Amino acid sequence: MSLLRPETDDDGAPFWDYAALGELRVQTCAACGEARFPPRPCCPHCQSFDSEWRKMSGRGRIWSYVVPHPPLLPAYAELAPYNAVLVELLDAPRIRLVGNVVTAPDAPLNSVDPARLRIGAGVRVAFSPPGDDGLRLPCWLLERS
Repeated sequence: MSLLRPETDDDGAPFWDYAALGELRVQTCAACGEARFPPRPCCPHCQSFDSEWRKMSGRGRIWSYVVPHPPLLPAYAELAPYNAVLVELLDAPRIRLVGNVVTAPDAPLNSVDPARLRIGAGVRVAFSPPGDDGLRLPCWLLERS
């Protein structure tokens, strides 16, 4: 059984294209400048259909996290305990991305002791090595304080 992979659509495809290049970019309204995630055709602030993909610094902080007990899906059972985090981007605080905090981009989901996680902890984005489908998933590394 394989781990979950995202389903891409036309609106979100550029996010994954940039991730494959190791870049974290967020869809931004070209008219009013507001960042938005998840990607969608129309700006919820000004209703413009013009958008661009702004490069982010990749820095954020843990806004929330969970350590599933037991894992919800059988494919994740041998990785328990692992974390799932919601990261607030420092460049765009309204944007929160889901991922996992790991020790290195190629490390397993359970590579960070859950006791090390704290709300507000600084993190920076990294990207997993490409899978068979070429997809690179964003993951998060704890920043040293």
